[in-house]
Amino acid sequence: MSYELFQKEEAVVAAARKRLDDEEVDPQDRDAYTALLESYQKLLKTTRRLVRFSDRNEAELNAMAEKQRQAAEEVERKNKELETLSNKLAKYLSPQVYESIFSGKQEVKIASQRKKLTVFFSDIADFTETADKLESEDLTHLLNQYLTEMSQVALEYGATIDKYVGDAIVIFFGDPETRGVKKDAVACVRMAIAMQKRMRALEGLWRSSGVEQPLRCRIGISTGYCTVGNFGSEDRMDYTIIGGGVNLASRLEHAATPGGVLISYETYANVKDEVCCEPRGHLEVKGIAYPVAIYEAVDLYENLGEDRHVIHEDHPCIRIDLDLEAMSAEERREVAAVLQRSLDRLTAAG
Repeated sequence: MSYELFQKEEAVVAAARKRLDDEEVDPQDRDAYTALLESYQKLLKTTRRLVRFSDRNEAELNAMAEKQRQAAEEVERKNKELETLSNKLAKYLSPQVYESIFSGKQEVKIASQRKKLTVFFSDIADFTETADKLESEDLTHLLNQYLTEMSQVALEYGATIDKYVGDAIVIFFGDPETRGVKKDAVACVRMAIAMQKRMRALEGLWRSSGVEQPLRCRIGISTGYCTVGNFGSEDRMDYTIIGGGVNLASRLEHAATPGGVLISYETYANVKDEVCCEPRGHLEVKGIAYPVAIYEAVDLYENLGEDRHVIHEDHPCIRIDLDLEAMSAEERREVAAVLQRSLDRLTAAG
């Protein structure tokens, strides 16, 4: 390559040497001509050395560029593998927990804290009986469809899905993100009502697929302090919740009727302005020394409309929950008489 690059210069040098060997050159010019040729040869030698150095640098730069290209391809490949792995891992975690971990907001270590949460438990009523009537493949498809439908509703309301235990679902509001205790409770009860409506909408689909008895779920909700965080070992941990509020939500779920939503008094206190609730007496709960007042969440007031004739008033000294549509004429007269007597006594008391 060097020979081809400097072929003309080599020809000039050869011609100059030939002329110096020619006796016709004037002796007075020979010395100057010889000095000029030597300078030209030195310049040519230096130029060749620079070209060789440049060629070597170019080769090194090309090699470096190739290494960088290969490194970039490797990084891209690793990023794709990491993205694929992250997408798979995300399916095992609630979106909020996943985001808090991968954004660095939360460390992956055994740690927990006390927070006031609204806890949700649900399961399918008479699921064992339903399972006995289905082949395992059909049962798996049915269960996965049910969990998928309920999870979609949960995520629409910003819930943190804790876990699935067979046909049971554990959900909580208030961690790792919270909108405030009241709004978290309202969001949870709204979600529960939306889930029950979705279950009723799916009845026809499940009947047509061979499920003789439509699936109906029971839901229990409580609001209270829980311990939330990573529990387990350094090698294997689970982000979950423990505490009395969790136990109460579980007991409420067991006590709920199929298709019903039972809530604790504290949850009721937070949602009563937006959700029509009916008192359901008291419940004995293991671990709690006194009976717990419970309520059933019927529906959102905004969904009931004028035609349902629901009267709901809650003040420090009086609480009124009346569903006129659900009463007979005789029951309405009895209630009116009770209210009138109360009004007369209140007026007389001045």
